[in-house]
Amino acid sequence: MKIRSTTAIIACTLLSTSVILNASAANITGAGASFPAPIYSKWADGYHKATGNEINYQSIGSGGGIKQIKSKTVDFGASDMPLSDDELNKDGLMQFPTVIGGVVPVVHIQGVAPGKMKMTGQMLADIFLGKITRWND
Repeated sequence: MKIRSTTAIIACTLLSTSVILNASAANITGAGASFPAPIYSKWADGYHKATGNEINYQSIGSGGGIKQIKSKTVDFGASDMPLSDDELNKDGLMQFPTVIGGVVPVVHIQGVAPGKMKMTGQMLADIFLGKITRWND
């Protein structure tokens, strides 16, 4: 029940922010990351049932969503990566998380049998931090 309430609060925040920014429009448009598209679609259905207004979200990738929100061709953009404070200030934007997901690394290294590679959390962090750049580091 708590997850459903949290989801509803996030959806309302996202949608109300878009409505406030574009109060004269009956339809809201967004674009960006593919990961949140399924939940945005569910939220859009609920919003449409509650208000009669449409939300059109195009899953075009994070980079495309950032380009479109910066060029003001959509009411909201979605990205897997946050914008810097400088970018937000320069373009007069604000950001907040709406969906959280996990990333599972999948590797295939020649000479290492399936299930034999053990990757710790520290190793994974070091890979993403650029401290480990080769499989033999």
